[in-house]
Amino acid sequence: MTTKLFGEPVRRREDARLIIGQGRYLDDIGSGAYEAAFVRSPYAHARVLDIDVSAAMDVDGLLAIYTYEDLTGPMAEPLPVLIPHPQLTAPRTGYPLVKDVAQHVGEPIVMVVATDRYIAEDAAGLIEVSYEELPVVVGVDAAEAAERTVHDDVPDNVAARHHQETGDVEAALAASAHTLSFTQYFERSASMPMEGKGVHARWDDADSSLRVYSSTQASTSVRAAIAAKLELSMEKVEVIAPDVGGGFGVKIVHPWPEELLVPMAARLLGHEVKWTEDRREHFISSAHERQQRQEITVGYDDDGRIAALDVLVWHDNGAYTPYGIIVPINTATQLCGPYDIPVYRARVNSVYTNTVIVTPYRGAGRPQGTFAMERTMDRIAQALRIDRALVRERNLIQPDQFPYDWGLTFQDGRPLIYDSGDYPAMMAKLKVLVDWDGFAERRAAAEARGKLLGIGMAPYVEGTGPGPYEGAHVQVLGSGKVLVSTGLTSQGQGHETVFAQLAAAELGVPMEDVVVTTGDTRRFGYAVGTFASRAAVVSGNAVALAARGVKEKALRIAAEVLEADPADLEIDEGLVQVKGTPGASIPLRTVAVLSNPLRYAFDEAARQATQFSGPGDDSKPPVAVGDAPGLEHTDYYSPLRSTFASGAHAVVVEIDPATWEIAIEQYAVVHDCGTIINPMIVEGQVHGGVAQGVGGALYERMAYDRDGQLTNASFMDFLMPYASEVPDVDIDHQSTPSPLNELGIKGAGEAGVIPGSAAIASAIEDAVGRRIAAMPISPTELYDLVRSDAERVTNSSPHDSGAMA
Repeated sequence: MTTKLFGEPVRRREDARLIIGQGRYLDDIGSGAYEAAFVRSPYAHARVLDIDVSAAMDVDGLLAIYTYEDLTGPMAEPLPVLIPHPQLTAPRTGYPLVKDVAQHVGEPIVMVVATDRYIAEDAAGLIEVSYEELPVVVGVDAAEAAERTVHDDVPDNVAARHHQETGDVEAALAASAHTLSFTQYFERSASMPMEGKGVHARWDDADSSLRVYSSTQASTSVRAAIAAKLELSMEKVEVIAPDVGGGFGVKIVHPWPEELLVPMAARLLGHEVKWTEDRREHFISSAHERQQRQEITVGYDDDGRIAALDVLVWHDNGAYTPYGIIVPINTATQLCGPYDIPVYRARVNSVYTNTVIVTPYRGAGRPQGTFAMERTMDRIAQALRIDRALVRERNLIQPDQFPYDWGLTFQDGRPLIYDSGDYPAMMAKLKVLVDWDGFAERRAAAEARGKLLGIGMAPYVEGTGPGPYEGAHVQVLGSGKVLVSTGLTSQGQGHETVFAQLAAAELGVPMEDVVVTTGDTRRFGYAVGTFASRAAVVSGNAVALAARGVKEKALRIAAEVLEADPADLEIDEGLVQVKGTPGASIPLRTVAVLSNPLRYAFDEAARQATQFSGPGDDSKPPVAVGDAPGLEHTDYYSPLRSTFASGAHAVVVEIDPATWEIAIEQYAVVHDCGTIINPMIVEGQVHGGVAQGVGGALYERMAYDRDGQLTNASFMDFLMPYASEVPDVDIDHQSTPSPLNELGIKGAGEAGVIPGSAAIASAIEDAVGRRIAAMPISPTELYDLVRSDAERVTNSSPHDSGAMA
């Protein structure tokens, strides 16, 4: 590969179009479409007794009303469990429209279609639904107690008992010089993309085909789901992800009920239909994440080296389990981070509650795992009265221990084996970046101003780039343009830029000649989706492989024209030339024309490929056996197993004891995602992740009351950090290339969010000298904590605790 573009901080190509309003989002599509609205359950747990639509029938502009009774065939069956698992012993999913019992506020019961959204909403408001309220289960503690049940046939509320371990935990704990046991909580939160979900569908009765636009992270999988549920042949269904205004995991779930119901209505009505999610719908009917209760026991020696770790997690999966137990698996398998822990047991009980489903949200179980591990490290350091950084350094996996086999199974069903890394060097970089050893002076200066200053750190390891595969198609046109297509979808990650960099670098063409298309099943039909920091790893390698296939063919064709050996040729700036021989060359666009022998000439370029354009080799067919017309190639990359990126964050917080306001004074990040394609985009991903990490630590909390009502289902009440609350981020990069793929890439998309709550909790605890055992934390909660009888803590050198008397 040429290095002219690979590794360069190229500016994002998509931004100019998006920031001037030229983006094409779901709601920009189908100006003449009928529109849908939904009647959703106002109760967290209720039996539907009757649905009276009579008052809505006279609304002018009403076109259709659908309830469960109108669903037939596969549409009347439960939604799929996307990722079955043998330890998911009691999976449950809902129906596109509630059949008998609503299991959470916001579950759809009736779909209304009208000539516009206003009329549809008016008609929906006239529909009367009679309910019988049922007992409600909210929170992991209530689910564990099982005094009430979510599903009648799951009496203990447990959907899955996930269990992985290495070694004899009880024996190792018994033999440890010291042990600690404690319980902590991580509260429920949710992603808030600027654009909610949305679907537009158009049915063509002439050829029985369906075109669907969806704001999704998995267009090819949505296509498969629609085809299965509507009993259509796959080739009759097209799904396109237009510009998507953020995803963060909520849009990897599929099919959402609306992704099936809107196409169904379009087919039945013979007219295009669309639905766009409003913000309240997103709060009460999309997906949440994060809530866990963690019960931790650790055994360690006099130096703080861990001998055994035993973790029991109670994980809230909401009312259903459509995405299986991927989040609990990530927590269990990523919890140990960069540490060499010889004996480990993880048990996760995933339980039902009458709340919105829990599926991956950026980080997907890893922030909870890092919170468990890093709070454990702080407790060990405090118990032994040694520096928190030193405890971490003593437990790190060393560079000569790679590949490091945990003896566990990761979320991709493959062995959990760390491929590469240098965790001691990463920690050393972080300490310098935040001036860990010189912090005492900063604390003293803050105290002189009447402020409390605290510092915390949290390293992590992130499994990235899981399979099973992604593919790419690369084609050079006669104009010289290079078309790159991949089934992977984009939600703002910069795929259009990165994939263009890869293709241009491989082919030796100007980047401005490369056009990238993602998430369109018309252009590429086989893909898995955008999740788990996998785009650069899996699709990036697929793009490189496809471009190499094109290059090989281009050199072979050009070699015949130039009467040269293909090995003596190179492509530079779109010109195929003999190495070291100026003038002996042919434009790549001409090679593209010659790759397709023609009978008919439509323009001057095409004349070069017709049968009388010049002498040919009469001993060979125009298209060689095993070859195909056109300068194009499709290829796939299927990883052996996941790659493992890593990083470490350090945070300095300042707390005002008059208001208990928590301000972040410094945020430092050392990040290792292997070989970097575009450092500017990687840094942007880290910045965005840090912002969400800050939100998750200090602001964002889904607050349910005991009746299962979401009490803060609007931006008036649900807090997110403003730009003023998001700190500047000091970033240092480290690169340990992955040996598992030719490009050496590891993922970067979720890294910034993973250690945020752990590092911020550590810093707050350091500042106030009180145990932080739950996140997020607000100023009011911190005020109450400091004035309660909460456990006092003291951190040791290189700086003293900032605890108040």
